[in-house]
Amino acid sequence: MTVGGILGEAWGLYTKFFTRFFVIAVIVFGIVNLLNALVATLFGSGAGIAVLLALITDVVALVGTFWLQGALVYAVDDVRDGKVDSTVGQIFERVRPYLWTLILAGVLAALGITVGLILLIVPGLILLTWWCLMVPVIVLEQKHVGEAFSRSRELVRGHAWTVFGVVIVAGLLSGIAAGIIQAIFSFFGTFLRIWVGGTLSSAIVGPFVAIALTLMYFTLRDLKAAPAAADPVAPAPAPAAPPADPANG
Repeated sequence: MTVGGILGEAWGLYTKFFTRFFVIAVIVFGIVNLLNALVATLFGSGAGIAVLLALITDVVALVGTFWLQGALVYAVDDVRDGKVDSTVGQIFERVRPYLWTLILAGVLAALGITVGLILLIVPGLILLTWWCLMVPVIVLEQKHVGEAFSRSRELVRGHAWTVFGVVIVAGLLSGIAAGIIQAIFSFFGTFLRIWVGGTLSSAIVGPFVAIALTLMYFTLRDLKAAPAAADPVAPAPAPAAPPADPANG
C-alpha cells in the first residue's frame, strides 16, 4: 500500500462515478448551506435570534456531515465492482441506524484531535491518523463508539506513515480545490456565495477524501486478514517405512 496507489485508485473511482458522488453530497450540503445562507442574510450578526439559529444550523450541519460521510462509505462499497447497485435513497437509508454512533464518535474524535493540536500539534496529528477510519468501521463493521476507536487504530498499526500521507495529501488537495471553486463565487452576494458557492465546492471536493479513506480501509482490512489466510499448511508427515519382512531378514 502506497500513498500514490490509494490516491490514484480514489481518483479513478471519483472520476468514473462523479455524478453519483456529487448527487449524494449536494443533497446534504445544499440543505446545510441553505440554512447558513438564510441565517447570514436574514438575521445578520449580533442579534440574539441569530445566535439561536446559528446553533440550530450547527446541529443540522453536524447531523448532515456524518450522515453524508456514512453514505459516501456505502456509495464507495456499492461501486467497487464497477457498477451502481443501490439508489441514492437506499444509500442514505442504510446509514440511518448508525447515525448517532457516527455523531458521537465524530464529536469525541474532534475534541481529542483538537486538544492534541492545541497542546503540541503532534499528538493531534497522531490521533487524526489513528482514528481516520472510524466511519468505515462503524458503518461496515457495525462497531460501537469505543470499538470503532480501537478497530481504526488496529487497522492503521504498521502503516501509520502511509495513512498519514493519504490523509494530509488528500486534505490539502481538497482544500486547494475548494478554495478555487469558492473564489469563483466571491463576486456574488452573501446568500448565493454561501448557498451555491459553498454547496458546489463542498459537493465537488468533499467526496474525494471520503473515497480515499474508504479505499484505504478496504486495503488495510485485506492486508490484516491476509496473513491469517496465507498461513502455510504444515506438510503432512511422510508415511512410515513398512516394517521389514521377517521372512526376508
